[in-house]
Amino acid sequence: MTLQQLRYAIEIASCGSMSEAAKRLFISQPSLSNAIKELENELGISIFERTNRGISISVEGMEFLGYARQMIEQADFIENRYSGKQHSKIRFAVSTQHYAFAVDAFVRLTKQSELSDYSFHLRETQTYEIVDDVRTLRSDVGILYMSERNSKVLNKLFSDGSLKFTPLFNTHPHVFIRDGHPLSGRESISLNEISSYPFISFEQGDNNSLHFAEEMLSAARIDKSIKVNDRATLSNLLTGTDAYTIGTGLLASELNGSAVIALPVENGEMFTVGWIAHKERRPSQIAAAYIELLNDLVSGYFFNTNHFLL
Repeated sequence: MTLQQLRYAIEIASCGSMSEAAKRLFISQPSLSNAIKELENELGISIFERTNRGISISVEGMEFLGYARQMIEQADFIENRYSGKQHSKIRFAVSTQHYAFAVDAFVRLTKQSELSDYSFHLRETQTYEIVDDVRTLRSDVGILYMSERNSKVLNKLFSDGSLKFTPLFNTHPHVFIRDGHPLSGRESISLNEISSYPFISFEQGDNNSLHFAEEMLSAARIDKSIKVNDRATLSNLLTGTDAYTIGTGLLASELNGSAVIALPVENGEMFTVGWIAHKERRPSQIAAAYIELLNDLVSGYFFNTNHFLL
């Protein structure tokens, strides 16, 4: 087993594709495939499962890659410490539901980072993809919410993927509408009152079920539905129409001014927003710094009620 083989395996897991990894590593795909087969034969395990649809990481491979990353990080540290070479590029990735506070923490991380060379990734994506990204080590941290409605399904995915969910804050669902909406004068809104207006939700791809829905909507009849895949489109629709969406109640006032307001849903259940990470992998210094920023931001926004984040 060589460090080069470990780097190969880590790159394949990151790309999710043998061909793409070969391009990034500047070697031929057959050479890369042979190197991985030799590594698997030596270890007596299958790191990757190969199907007609591509490759995925096996259960044994998940554990192995966790150790491999630690070995590579230590090897790079030793090399940089004693060879006088520049630090190797530090990689950090976050997959999240469409939360501005997650982006805000990411921005602050890049500003406070003193690294001269890094590769940071921020993915606002679908719920199932968040779990899969962290499970396959494509991302270090995933951010999503849990509720009584989806906890059984998500906890099963977390258990199968050796993932741990850590709460950030609890909240009740809120309706987001434009200031000046016919219902904007209310102190709270029932789902029946708002149900006649267009409902905006984020696309969830092949996993488009209530268990993976990003909107904190328990159960209501929806006659008019609008699907989007980014926060900018959602914000434009909210400010330009009488449409609504359901969320945490934390609204980015610096993005929309006072154009969008959040009103609590009557008799809404409790939701918990938090982050997931792999149980078998110790958080890097960058990941720990990002999580600390998340906690600081959330604490600050709840302390100062003049600041809200969607």
